[in-house]
Amino acid sequence: MTLTYSEIMVRYGELSTKGKNRMRFINKLRNNIQDVLSIYPEVKVTFDRDRGHIYLNGTDYEPVAESLKQIFGIQAFSPVYKFEKDVEVLKKAVQDIMTGLYRDGLTFKVTAKRSDHDFVLDSRELNLTLGNAVFDVLPNIKAQMKGPDINLKVEIRAEAAYISHEEIKGVGGLPVGTAGKGMLMLSGGIDSPVAGYLSLKRGVDIEAVHFASPPYTSPGALKKAQDLTRKLTKFGGNIQFIEVLFTEIQEEIKEKAPEAYLMTLTRRFMMRITDRIREERRGLVIINGESLGQVASQTMESMQAINAVTCTPVIRPVVTMDKLEIIDLAQKSIPSTFLFNLSKIAVPSLHRTVQRPIQKSKTLNNMSVVWMLKA
Repeated sequence: MTLTYSEIMVRYGELSTKGKNRMRFINKLRNNIQDVLSIYPEVKVTFDRDRGHIYLNGTDYEPVAESLKQIFGIQAFSPVYKFEKDVEVLKKAVQDIMTGLYRDGLTFKVTAKRSDHDFVLDSRELNLTLGNAVFDVLPNIKAQMKGPDINLKVEIRAEAAYISHEEIKGVGGLPVGTAGKGMLMLSGGIDSPVAGYLSLKRGVDIEAVHFASPPYTSPGALKKAQDLTRKLTKFGGNIQFIEVLFTEIQEEIKEKAPEAYLMTLTRRFMMRITDRIREERRGLVIINGESLGQVASQTMESMQAINAVTCTPVIRPVVTMDKLEIIDLAQKSIPSTFLFNLSKIAVPSLHRTVQRPIQKSKTLNNMSVVWMLKA
């Protein structure tokens, strides 16, 4: 018997603790999964209060599973085989599955659930019958009720029988878009994309604000920031990228301010502009990648001076991490930050930059804000 996965069962984890607003979180997770898996036209996604079902309909399981591993809000998922609701068919199925998995010393158990109460065997009888079927072909295998190596989960539904034995861990967190919108000050380094990653994990719908100062900053720096933004989309949400042309105001500061105040004044203006963009874009918070004491502009005194230009909450997800911790988290969570090979990322593309004449907002402090609009 050739076994092929028919669906993937998704478990929510933290979402299961929600109360009356639980379905709002679940529906958002479903929509995020649909967005990420939209490149697979045959895949269908349905969700209810207890779990989600992703029907593969012939689509290869492996790339779909790799995408699911990156979507916030998924605690775990299991690939599932679909079978006819027939006892003999199910006995043959568990025998084939366990024969393929068997190794010396392997332990197992059968956990049956009968949603269809018209089925000929109840859950206890299914456990016994299917367990005995495994012993018939693997007499040396051991049954273990607590902590077995393999837990064969069998579910009898109205339309068919389903068997799973794997549980793949997801990234957890909350679905992107359930915690409101925040403006991420994206520099193009390592700290700010990690701050964006951690914000996405708690359900924040981020928009990336990048300050460019041509000719002092190169087109390559802008592309790097756009690439970083694109990589963050794989965690379950489209991200608007906003470029701010900062040359004029930076030159004005350099010309008129004492050198000792250049960095603080520059960052204060960046904060003010980001806050104005937040107001126009209806965001709730500002997010940045500042780490306490990492550089002179990230001391408490400096943060206080920069924050003084806004009453908007400023979230600093990496504020207590040192540089090595941030790099380690970046390598584990968004390793493509260091690879920049976009052709291998099977996720919705970043909103493309408009090549025709761009739209400019009102000037903010003599600073033109350029919006990279959705094409």
